[in-house]
Amino acid sequence: MTLKLAYFKINDIVFGQETAVDGSTLVINRKALENSLKSADKRINAVGVHTARPGDSTRILCVKDVIEPRCKVNGTEIGTGRTHILKNVTVVTCGKIVGFQEGIIDMTGPGGAHTPFSGTLNVVLEIKVVPGLSPHEHEEVVRLTGLTAATLLAETSIKENPTRVETYPPIDAFAVPSSLPRIAYVYMLLSQGLLHDTYVLGKNAKQGLPRLLAHTLLLDGAITSGNCVSACDKNTTYHHQNNPVLRELLLQHHKRISFAGVVLTNEPVSLDAKKTSAQQAVELVRALKADGALISKEGFGNPDTDQMLLIRGLEEAGIPTVALTDEYAGTNGGSQSLADATPQAIAMVSVGNANERILLPPLERLLGPISDLSKLAGAYPHSLHDDGSLEVELQAIIGATNELGLQTLRCREV
Repeated sequence: MTLKLAYFKINDIVFGQETAVDGSTLVINRKALENSLKSADKRINAVGVHTARPGDSTRILCVKDVIEPRCKVNGTEIGTGRTHILKNVTVVTCGKIVGFQEGIIDMTGPGGAHTPFSGTLNVVLEIKVVPGLSPHEHEEVVRLTGLTAATLLAETSIKENPTRVETYPPIDAFAVPSSLPRIAYVYMLLSQGLLHDTYVLGKNAKQGLPRLLAHTLLLDGAITSGNCVSACDKNTTYHHQNNPVLRELLLQHHKRISFAGVVLTNEPVSLDAKKTSAQQAVELVRALKADGALISKEGFGNPDTDQMLLIRGLEEAGIPTVALTDEYAGTNGGSQSLADATPQAIAMVSVGNANERILLPPLERLLGPISDLSKLAGAYPHSLHDDGSLEVELQAIIGATNELGLQTLRCREV
């Protein structure tokens, strides 16, 4: 059950005659990739492939998902064997908004300072689907196309030598006697339906959670995003593939802590379902014999209640709990920042105020449908100024207040 992650550090992406990894450069045959993606799904009307590099005067609009190119080698199953990863590269999907929300990636300027994806080499897919698809089918096409492109690009590395390889054996914390505190990770996944969906091993997270899931499965891409939620705290597929909370817990295993395991839990809609889900998750944490727990969240408002129920249940079970959340405290930071609270929530880590406003200057190149700008969460009808600049909340920027901590905002004492 050992997992090997083989990384190929890519320093540039260019268009050329053959799609291949050439040293530290990813070369893409643009027309061949576009044709492959169109032939893979007859529901695609048109797809355009573009590149966006750090420092480019480029704004990517209505981003659906961000995916790290990965592929399995020698037919191994997820969570085991060898996986090849193109590091520093992403596939970004964008297209017409069929529900609401989505977000922006600026490759430079003040907007770029708020998203981790201004620092990656991005293969941007502008996707148009055939007329008449339902909103859910439209989203399915766009997201599957992104996953297909990511796999095709990663497969170019199969015969190449990686920059480095990480090995992850199964962790059985019971097998190594330790006086270190046993810490469990409660990993909340958005699962409200209505295009607010996450998928675990290909199945909608609305069913089958809470549950325990091996860290090797999570590291190997067991979770994919299907969420049309506010861009700032959307966990894209890339976020799930590179979850910094999980990686830090693994890094500190048998150093500062004894990592007890991961409890995946969902974020239902009804209050009864929320209570039931939280109770089941707490029981799973107790079964891990945890001395403490860490909770990450996705989304805001409705999910605030899920997180508070978890905190209360864990604290009442004698398990001290730390939780990550962002805030919606109004543009001046003076409003109530969470939709729910509990007295037991005494160790909250804020990753930023999503309502903070920012002015994004005009950039030379726009990718994605500018006509859908006003539908972005964090934008409004007059967000687009005559000079091409945008006034939006941080809510509109992909990853600006990511609740896994994979974001650029920092704080300091004054």
